[in-house]
Amino acid sequence: EHDAVKLTVVGCSPAWPNPGGAHSGYLVEGAGSLLLDCGPGVLGRLREWDLLPVDAIVITHLHLDHFGDLVPWCWFTHHGLSVGAAPKLHLPPGGLEALAEVAGAWGHERMFEGVFEAAEYREGASFDAAGFAIEPHCVDHYGMTAFGLRATAPDGRTLGYSGDTGPCEGLHRVAAGASVLLCEATLASASDDP
Repeated sequence: EHDAVKLTVVGCSPAWPNPGGAHSGYLVEGAGSLLLDCGPGVLGRLREWDLLPVDAIVITHLHLDHFGDLVPWCWFTHHGLSVGAAPKLHLPPGGLEALAEVAGAWGHERMFEGVFEAAEYREGASFDAAGFAIEPHCVDHYGMTAFGLRATAPDGRTLGYSGDTGPCEGLHRVAAGASVLLCEATLASASDDP
């Protein structure tokens, strides 16, 4: 008997918002609740659909359409509106510095403190997030540091999540043997643009 694992597509708009949509955000629920990416519009949908709190958030890369709602999440929390205990926030390499820059530009220097328990992950080094074993793999996306993820439940079932990438070796590693592959359609580089 397997424990249920549920995937909810919270948002999947491309770099521009689809009418009535939200950017990238995928909620995986098993023993805990894990949010893969948190683009603009995701927090509003999580609230609307009564899907808060979440235990952990993993950001695949630092394009605004994949992490932008971390900012309103801070303001929401700082203004006394609870979304539960501070979720663990797992960022790609350079993510802590990027959040510090965002805080300096859009808020105050400590705006993320107390809202999230933030740490960086690295290529191929597994870590635990909300009861799932997460394995990040570098993928190609406009020359920036970007990752696809494998999220494995305790029973061995694995969700592969491409993040933003086109065909590349990292995507093959994310997809290999996955029970389910959640694959966003995107371009690997600007040279692929029409």
